[in-house]
Amino acid sequence: MVLEAAIAGYFTSLSLILAIGAQNAFVLRQGLRREHIGWVVAICAGSDALLIGLGVAGFGAASHFVPWLGEAMRWGGIVFLIVYGAMRFAAARKGCEALKPANGAAAVPLGRVIATCLVLTWANPHVWLDTVALLGSISAQYKPHGLAFYLAAALGSFSFFSALGFGARLLAPIFAKPQAWVWLEIGVGMTMWLLAAGLAFS
Repeated sequence: MVLEAAIAGYFTSLSLILAIGAQNAFVLRQGLRREHIGWVVAICAGSDALLIGLGVAGFGAASHFVPWLGEAMRWGGIVFLIVYGAMRFAAARKGCEALKPANGAAAVPLGRVIATCLVLTWANPHVWLDTVALLGSISAQYKPHGLAFYLAAALGSFSFFSALGFGARLLAPIFAKPQAWVWLEIGVGMTMWLLAAGLAFS
């Protein structure tokens, strides 16, 4: 059961973070530009770890006093995953803009990069929904192994942002093509719906 909780935490976290958004686009751009990648990865992954911990711990405490909260959040999570998956399919249908590094552009100061990264992380409602609300509610299904779920989910975030930031130079030829983003959106949408089905029939 501990291993099951860890696997669920890792892949659920990874699937949610994979969705293309302002934060991921920023990390990818910084990776393509090869500027301040260590700082960007540390801020994104560290922030996720704090928010996931808040969701796992807070949800567990709240559900102790409100017994029906777990079931309500489970179905709320199912609805969210279905809608979010549909949004990803809609984005794939519209097509996505390729990201390209700014050729010859001046380096962005570290302070500005950190400030931008913090705003895109902490002022992003999707980040709060994914980490605190959704991961917090899903973690309740794996009591009493919430710690394993949390550690694996935090590891999923760290591994994704590390791969995205430091591996951007390898991904540049692929994601210079808009079609690559389309297929990524389709994959994320399918993952969201599979997670919803798993929650509904668990």
